[in-house]
Amino acid sequence: MASEKVETIVAGNYVEVEREEPKSDSIKTKFSNLFWHGGMVSGIIFQLFYGLMGSWTVYLISVLYVEYRTRKERENVDFRNHVIQWFEVLDGLMGKHWRNIRLFFNCSFLLFGFVIQLMACARWIHLLFFLFWKFFIPSFHNFRIWSFLGLVMTTYTAWYLTVASLLHGKVEGAKHSGPTKMDLYFTGNTNILYTFGGHAVTVEIMHAMWKPQKFKLTYLMSTIYVLTLTLPSASAVYWAFGDVLLYHANAFGFLPRTGFRDTAVILMLIHQFITFGFACIPFYFVWEKFIGVHDTKSLFKRAIARLPVVISIWFLALIFPFFGPINSTVGSLLVSFTVYIIPALAHMITFASASARENAVERPPRFLGAWGGLYSMNIFVVVWVFIVGFGFGGWASMVNFIHQIGTFGLFTKCYQCKQ
Repeated sequence: MASEKVETIVAGNYVEVEREEPKSDSIKTKFSNLFWHGGMVSGIIFQLFYGLMGSWTVYLISVLYVEYRTRKERENVDFRNHVIQWFEVLDGLMGKHWRNIRLFFNCSFLLFGFVIQLMACARWIHLLFFLFWKFFIPSFHNFRIWSFLGLVMTTYTAWYLTVASLLHGKVEGAKHSGPTKMDLYFTGNTNILYTFGGHAVTVEIMHAMWKPQKFKLTYLMSTIYVLTLTLPSASAVYWAFGDVLLYHANAFGFLPRTGFRDTAVILMLIHQFITFGFACIPFYFVWEKFIGVHDTKSLFKRAIARLPVVISIWFLALIFPFFGPINSTVGSLLVSFTVYIIPALAHMITFASASARENAVERPPRFLGAWGGLYSMNIFVVVWVFIVGFGFGGWASMVNFIHQIGTFGLFTKCYQCKQ
C-alpha cells in the first residue's frame, strides 16, 4: 500500500548537483527539469533500489515460513486453528532469543505504524467539509476484498495527484534544489526505506493463502505496480511545488478544492482505516497471547484486553503528530532491523550448516548464483541497511525529530499547516 507515503516520497527528493538551468520552453528542457533538476533522479533510483530490496527480504521470509511449516507438519503439528506469526517462525528455526528480538522490533514497528496511520487520517480529514467528519466507517471483516478496494483507492489517489499537479502547473518561484544538508538527504532516504519495508504482516498473509509459496512473486509484482503509482505522482507533485514540500509535506493542501480532490481525500481516509485495521491484527494477537486471553471464546474479554493497545496508539499520535519525521525515525530504528536485517541474518543462520542446505524445502534458483549468490545478497543487505539505514538514517532522523519537537512542541494542534 503506497498511497499514504506518496507525499513522503515527494518530499524526500534529493539534490545531487545544485545548478541553475537556462530558461527554455523546449520539450527537452521541460523533461530535463522534471526528472533531473533538484536531484529527482536520486529519489527515483532509491525507490527502485529499496523496492527490489524489500521484495528480496519478502522472498527470504517466504522461504523461512515454508521451511518452518514443513518441519512442523512433519512432526504432525496441526495449524488449522492457529495463525502462524513471524516470531513463531524464528522461535521454531532459531530459538527463543531470536523470537524475543523479533517481538521487540516488530511490536514497536507495528505500534508506531498504527500511530502513523492515525496521523495520516488527521492530516487529511481537515481538508474536507466538517460534515464528512461524522461519517461512520464500518468494520472490515474480510480483508481480502477490502485490500483489493484499497488498491483501487490508492490508484485513484496517486493518479489524481499526478494529473492535478500537471494541470496545476509549476507555481511561481518554485525551486527544486532539494535537501541541502546531509541530515535532510538521509531523512528522505530513510523515508523511502520505510515505504518499501511495510511487510510486517507477511507471514500472516502467507498463512491465509492456499499456496504460500506464490506470495513472493505476488509481492514482487505488487511492488512493480506500486512504483507505477509513486514515481509519476512524486515526480509531478515535486515538479509543480518544489522545495516547499520539504517543510509542508501535505500535497493535497496545495491543490485547489474540487470534487476530484475531495474524492481522493475520502478514498485515502477509507484506505487508512483499512490499513490501520489490517496492521492491528497481528499486534492484537501478540498482546492477547502475552496476557493469556487469546484462546478465550469471550469477544468481550478480548475487546477489553485490547484497550491498552488502542489507548497507547492514540496517546502517541497526539503527543508526536510529526508525520514525516516519525516515518523516517521508525524506518531507520525499527524497519531497518525488523524488515531487512533480521530476515537476512535469520536466513543465513538457518541454512548455515551443510545438512540444512541439503534438506532445504526451497533451494535458491540457479540464476541467483545458488547458495553463494544468496549469501552474498544477504550480506549486502545487512551491511547496507545497517550503515545507511540504521546508521546515517538513524542519526538524520533523530536530528530532524528533535528539531520538530523544538519547533512545534508536544501535542501541537496543527503540524505544518499551510497558512
